[in-house]
Amino acid sequence: MPTLNKIRTALSGAGTRNTRPTPDSLTDPRLVRLRIAITAFFAMDGFLFAGWVVRIPAIKAQTGAGAGALGLALLGVSAGAVAFMMITGRLCRRFGSHAVTVASAVAMALSIVLPPLTHSATALGLVLLVFGAAYGSLNVAMNSAAVDLIGALRRPVMPGFHAAFSLGGMLGAGLGGLIAGRLSPTLHLTLLAVTGLLVAAVAGRSLLAHPAPVVPERLPSAEGRALPGGRRRPGRMVLGFGLLALCTAYGEGAMADWGALHLSQDLAAGPGPAAAGYAVFALAMTAGRLSGTAVVQRFGPARALVAGGGTATAGMLLGALAPTVWAACLGFAVAGLGLANIFPVAIARAGEAGGPGGVAAASTIGYGGMLLGPPAIGFLAQAFTLPLALTTVALLAAVAAGIAYGTRGAHHAGQA
Repeated sequence: MPTLNKIRTALSGAGTRNTRPTPDSLTDPRLVRLRIAITAFFAMDGFLFAGWVVRIPAIKAQTGAGAGALGLALLGVSAGAVAFMMITGRLCRRFGSHAVTVASAVAMALSIVLPPLTHSATALGLVLLVFGAAYGSLNVAMNSAAVDLIGALRRPVMPGFHAAFSLGGMLGAGLGGLIAGRLSPTLHLTLLAVTGLLVAAVAGRSLLAHPAPVVPERLPSAEGRALPGGRRRPGRMVLGFGLLALCTAYGEGAMADWGALHLSQDLAAGPGPAAAGYAVFALAMTAGRLSGTAVVQRFGPARALVAGGGTATAGMLLGALAPTVWAACLGFAVAGLGLANIFPVAIARAGEAGGPGGVAAASTIGYGGMLLGPPAIGFLAQAFTLPLALTTVALLAAVAAGIAYGTRGAHHAGQA
């Protein structure tokens, strides 16, 4: 039991002010290679997804879909992802997170070539189900692999992996924007597929050559109740961490779809400043994740989550209600810093509490926030105003801070 408690401390990051990784864990070549490989998969995930997103307008024109039909087709990504997230948790328990990560990455790279081959909204929606399933499966599998590695490194490095996802997304969007006018969607996405397959081949070799670090059996109370067929119902702690992830994803989805419109519509910003609103939010979130490991080590995960939720609350209130464009952009940047580490830390703690099933459950709940955010903001904006609707991001950030504060003693309770 003392050994189990030490490992649980390292996984959750609690007590990191007094706990340091052993020199062997930081210099072990096997762990170093695994960390580089998992980071590569996170970056590839963001790169491919952003590359697909920037070609949506061209594929919309190709299919001849209207706004409503395109919206329904795009739901295929979300539906496929949510459907496969929980399945992936079981696959990771059976085959190992490393093998499932590689297989999911290959599937995502291959499926990204399908959208430009369609010529109707119906066909587009069907292939996006496949693409979304691979995307959701990769997210669960690579997060599960990251959780196992965190236990061996004894460092809360999950924010660094998610920073790689953000950097990959920024690179994919930037390159996609530059070449969108020169390459057809088919050629562009085929090149992305080749890139993804190369990353899967190179980084996957390290994953498949080294099994995941062994983590001792988790406490039954953390795993949740057993269900027929050997499945387990997620425990309350996993569900709580899933709600933390949802609060963050809600804000990310709302900012991506409505931030620029708020600046242009409500504050009369030009195209450049309006685009800058989401850009500063994304940059601040990336910077926050790059520094996230140091923050969690210094203050512990509970304090980091509470502070992040409080910071995001203040930032989004300023961003939504500020009377000038640049004050709103400042608020968006502060909100990005606050939200940056809530999702990765929540997923890491869900994995510590429930293994791959915990990661799958929390990811599924969290992804629901990405689905809920944009339409909820739209309905509220129509009923009231867009600035008032955007304050719901601040409200959920405050809820996240409250949940984090309420679970601050969970690690110590699990040790008793």
